Amino acid sequence: MREVYRAHDERLGRDVALKVVPELFAFDRERLARFEREARLLASLNHPHIAAIYDLEEDRGKRFLVLELVPGMTLSEKLLVGPARVDEALEIAIDHVPEPLTLATPSNNSPTQCRASAR
Repeated sequence: MREVYRAHDERLGRDVALKVVPELFAFDRERLARFEREARLLASLNHPHIAAIYDLEEDRGKRFLVLELVPGMTLSEKLLVGPARVDEALEIAIDHVPEPLTLATPSNNSPTQCRASAR
């Protein structure tokens, strides 16, 4: 699990998301390695349904990713409102999940399949 916060990048004048490794895992080598693999994978992808990564940082022993802030409700917030309608769930499952999942899944021929996409 990661903690995600909304932040403001004062140098570039934009809101961003910070995905932080929780203190519980701050010294867990396996979790930190997984976190860095995630950062490299995100950096290799470009798709409108995958948040762009801006940076991988460490400050006072805390590691975090600086990501594109995607507007809208989180899945948790959306589910608090109530279950998704069938048509809404199908739209997400059919129109938004398959291509980004394919991009993020290693193919048989290369370590990471990667396609460029206009944003």
